[in-house]
Amino acid sequence: MTMPFSLRVKFGSHEIEISGTREEVMKTIEELPHLISSVSKAFDVVNIKVNASQLTAFTTYPAIPSSANCSEAVLKLLKTDWGKQQPRTLPELVKAMKANALHYPSTTLSGVLVWLVKKGKVKRWKTDKGYVYALTEKEA
Repeated sequence: MTMPFSLRVKFGSHEIEISGTREEVMKTIEELPHLISSVSKAFDVVNIKVNASQLTAFTTYPAIPSSANCSEAVLKLLKTDWGKQQPRTLPELVKAMKANALHYPSTTLSGVLVWLVKKGKVKRWKTDKGYVYALTEKEA
């Protein structure tokens, strides 16, 4: 039985993760410069996750300054171009927070979002994707 093997490297704002069998990972590492160059040109993305059998680009989240608490971090995220470009779902906000090394459980973030809605700082409505959140006009 082959053991799963994973390698994650972060340099600056770039992060690459390669997983598979040890042999697949080692072969992918040899091809990495060519793979990254090809994908970067094709998708013009900053962060790339490399799996030994497939290459997948994922969303780049905005960097925000450090925050004193969860609600402040949410407001900072929603004030960025990423937050303004479209209303964001809870899972998107959780991922954006994690990308900024802010690890709040989704239950905590959900409660904070409800509190921000009640305070009139964030508005919320239901869509096919579930509830989405955006800054109110006075906060934007």
